Amino acid sequence: MAHHVLLLPGDGIGPEIVAQARRVLECLIEHHGLQMTMEEAPFGGAGYDAEGHPLPESTLEKARTADAILLGAVGGPQYDTLDRPLRPERGLLGIRSALGLFANIRPAMLFEELVESSTLKSDVVAGLDIVIVRELTGGMYFGQPRGIETRDDERVGFNTMVYSESEIRRIANAAFDIAEKRGGRVCSVDKANVLECSELWREIVVEEAAKRSSITLEHMYVDNAAMQLIRAPKAFDVIVTENLFGDILSDAASMLSGSIGMLPSASLNEASAGLYEPVHGSAPDIAGQDKANPLATILSSAMMLRYSLGESALADKVEAAVKSVLAKGLRTADIATDNNAIGTRAMGDAVVSELQSIGQ
Repeated sequence: MAHHVLLLPGDGIGPEIVAQARRVLECLIEHHGLQMTMEEAPFGGAGYDAEGHPLPESTLEKARTADAILLGAVGGPQYDTLDRPLRPERGLLGIRSALGLFANIRPAMLFEELVESSTLKSDVVAGLDIVIVRELTGGMYFGQPRGIETRDDERVGFNTMVYSESEIRRIANAAFDIAEKRGGRVCSVDKANVLECSELWREIVVEEAAKRSSITLEHMYVDNAAMQLIRAPKAFDVIVTENLFGDILSDAASMLSGSIGMLPSASLNEASAGLYEPVHGSAPDIAGQDKANPLATILSSAMMLRYSLGESALADKVEAAVKSVLAKGLRTADIATDNNAIGTRAMGDAVVSELQSIGQ
């Protein structure tokens, strides 16, 4: 039975990078036996432009029936003056909530060919391979009450960080499942010395870890974790943390790999259906200029093949094709160390060419 994938190109560079990932998937269909159909729908700013909402109902219905979703990026300065519920980023929060996408998996792996592209010393980052598991549907981004109101003749902004016991258990076990397939080490990041929400987080993570003899658990305050990610990133294996902390730490970890343009991510629900997207944003400053790096999106499609579609062998081929392209010295501007950068389309051409030759 053919897989059905929904593509949400979104805004800025989103359409350009999703187009290259689509070409990779089409190559797998044509040359490697992948059974898949694909369709596109408006989302983010494009959703607002098309139907007056960042998550149109027609798009959400397609998302509910898809086996997996591949997203480009959302946002742009032209939407900054919209009412908050209509801004592109609210579409992201909406689809995560509607589909129950509670576990965000962000690997930070440095290809050996890109060691010199990292801003850190090579001996610090060479061989880097960590995973950040971020809780995605709770915490301050979703907590109520929230808002901006006037108190004593001045405006006050407020948000609420809140987690239930079941939410913490669910994300802890998602991280433990991943760790059991790797080194078995999990670092739970919180701020339990200040936040009651983090106190509960730590208690529940300890309880769940006690049920897993294969897991070695440690705890770290978020400020120290941020420092250690820069000082000694290879000391980590799997990091699990709440929504806000995970957002910040995973973006910091992205620079360890040489460029945020290299990092994929997966957001999964309990049925293993998922939304896959690059970690980076919509980069409106380079949109339409054939400068964007499509590799994070292409690697996100590999994660999609592995986690939601059960096509691990094809995921391996996509990742091997990316590695081969890098080994040949091909670079987009964000990872180039000289003036020989190639464009978005040319990088897509190179990956497709490698895939055509793999396994033939």
